Amino acid sequence: MPRTRPPYPPEFRAEAVRMARPTGKTHQQVADDLGVSRQSVANWLRQADLDDGRRDDGLTTVEREELLR
Repeated sequence: MPRTRPPYPPEFRAEAVRMARPTGKTHQQVADDLGVSRQSVANWLRQADLDDGRRDDGLTTVEREELLR
């Protein structure tokens, strides 16, 4: 059975977003710098865009948490 990894902490995800946005680095460059997958970085950027109101094609973190409750 493959090992699963616990979720990355929110602070780590926020740092990935900070590394990608202003610098213009690609998802792959940020992923390589942090030792995570490119898809993880893409997912975190997408969620950050939803939370910041830059996108409206999904649920924000607050909305998602409310649905779970």
